[in-house]
Amino acid sequence: MVNKQSFSYVLKQQRSKVGLSQEKLAEKASLSVRYISLLECDRQQPSLTTFIKIARALETSPSELIDLIK
Repeated sequence: MVNKQSFSYVLKQQRSKVGLSQEKLAEKASLSVRYISLLECDRQQPSLTTFIKIARALETSPSELIDLIK
């Protein structure tokens, strides 16, 4: 069984894995840097539309991203 993590943890890890800063991720996902920061600090949860935008910006599928989350 795979050890799964919170969305905020997975977001930080995947962003680092693909070598994106918060600013670059925000730009690629058409979101604000502040919002990305709030997501990574676990102060916000993304809508489904935003989740899909983030997955695409991280160059992964939404289902692969979901598999990493608790």
